[in-house]
Amino acid sequence: MTFDSGATAWVLVSAALVLFMTPGLAFFYGGMVRSKNVLGMLMQNIFAMGLITISWATVGFSLAFSGSGKYFGNFDFLFLKDVANIPALPGYVGDFALIIPPLAFVAYQMMFAIITPALITGATADRMKFSAYCVLIGVWAVVVYPTVAHWVFSPNGWLFQKGALDFAGGAVVHINAGAAALAVVLVLGKRRGWPREAMPPHNLPFTVLGTGILWFGWFGFNAGSALAANGLAAQALINTQLAAASGMIAWLIIEKIKAGHATTLGAASGAVAGLVAITPCAGFVGGAAPIAIGAITGFVCYLCLTLKTKFGFDDSLDVIAVHLIGGLAGSLLLGLFADTAINSLGADGLFFGGGTSLLGKQALASVATFAFSFIVTYVVAKVLDATIGIRVTPENELIGLDQSQHAETAYQA
Repeated sequence: MTFDSGATAWVLVSAALVLFMTPGLAFFYGGMVRSKNVLGMLMQNIFAMGLITISWATVGFSLAFSGSGKYFGNFDFLFLKDVANIPALPGYVGDFALIIPPLAFVAYQMMFAIITPALITGATADRMKFSAYCVLIGVWAVVVYPTVAHWVFSPNGWLFQKGALDFAGGAVVHINAGAAALAVVLVLGKRRGWPREAMPPHNLPFTVLGTGILWFGWFGFNAGSALAANGLAAQALINTQLAAASGMIAWLIIEKIKAGHATTLGAASGAVAGLVAITPCAGFVGGAAPIAIGAITGFVCYLCLTLKTKFGFDDSLDVIAVHLIGGLAGSLLLGLFADTAINSLGADGLFFGGGTSLLGKQALASVATFAFSFIVTYVVAKVLDATIGIRVTPENELIGLDQSQHAETAYQA
């Protein structure tokens, strides 16, 4: 079969960009923890690059993209069996036919599977045993992520067939990881001293560096999801830039009004909030829509920072406020701003004459993803807590994860 060489090159480059986001995430989170935990954070993120790569190649991809079932894949592609030789992946026919080699698609989707469980680490920072984290994401990458990816990304998935839209992972990545993060912190409990003691970021330059890497990599995340080097990829790329910028500006404005200062941490958080929100929308909206989506989400995510103190759960680095709420906001706003003039394979949202139909489908996908991810992750975390234990001892938490879990120190005295 003949494939488009330009599209193939773009998707391969995009896969590399998305992989680069995981060390970017490590620096983004690593700068926000206390100095005694920075290597623990970097290790959790970099370890995901190893474990999930093997998991995806052995079983994850098969569960996500093989078979004709609506709810689950099967084991046809176990260990990537025959993937290099098949004429088309299941469901990817007609308007959805791939113009890239199936192995390029495997590689690209692998990078999504890697960064999604890595997002959870921001919520569990400072107190989770490394061994428990390894088992948790190992199970999650087989049970939760491929299932949701099949529902939403595979043309055979039930949410895809219902007409729910998710261009690059608003539900599959951000709502999925955000729901899992909430489940784990409810089992894990609060950090020692939270919220009485101040726990400021130890290295904000790291966080700003991580933001830049994430922003850069996000072009592969969103524009790469066009799976072609074409006008839709260009639209997704410009939408990504616009939403990140407006998310940052909106966050800084409300932060200045509410807290009296515009901070570098606020700039980083607002940009990421905008990037999260545009992820499901990137290939379905145009014009001023990405600016509105980023701004609305930056504003909403900032206001949601108070959720953890109001409800008493310790989401260390605000994964819930930025990724869960940002993912929900983007998925629902797509129901308002989607425009078939941008992508004929999408649908029109409320503001473009489509009524509330798409909004309802987006709400269904959001609720289904949240419920499945939260419930399964909560059960897995409870089982881990009852067996190997999920949290470090109070003494090890006081020492820090760097020394207690890895026998290393990031900074010499």
